[in-house]
Amino acid sequence: MDADDEDEEPVLPGLPPGVSRYITPDGLARMEAELRQLLREERPRIVEIVSWAAGNGDRSENGDYLYGKKRLREIDRRVRFLTRRIDKAEPVDPAAQTRRDRVFFGAAVTYLDENDEARTVTIVGADEAELDRGQVSLLSPVARVLMGARVGDEVRLLTPRGPVLLEVTAIAYP
Repeated sequence: MDADDEDEEPVLPGLPPGVSRYITPDGLARMEAELRQLLREERPRIVEIVSWAAGNGDRSENGDYLYGKKRLREIDRRVRFLTRRIDKAEPVDPAAQTRRDRVFFGAAVTYLDENDEARTVTIVGADEAELDRGQVSLLSPVARVLMGARVGDEVRLLTPRGPVLLEVTAIAYP
């Protein structure tokens, strides 16, 4: 296995290889900002540390040198990953959605579960999903069952505990 194989993208379920990846403009901007920060700030800072540490003699027991080289490999791996993802990204602006009566990519969906507990999730791209922010990947089971639904529709989500009925109560787009 060569160095590039170790950071190859995993094939995501439900997404055929080679298919572009939807992403919101905000998600794409965050990825591009992270890439810029790594290339303009983090990597040059670590290169400077490694260069300084290399000048200190024996590299085999030089912690700054060894850690710096390891960190450079991590940064380079992340840069390659982000570059590939950005190149394949297909930005979709949810604000441009014309059919606002149905759940599509970028929708903020509020639904009730079987215990009448309300929950709101926003359906975003796989590379930008953050569950703690209420963002779920369009490839997630909950997003898949919600896609195409309208307010008032009940959808059945299969969970490890068994099927759960969800009732869509609101759909919003930015």
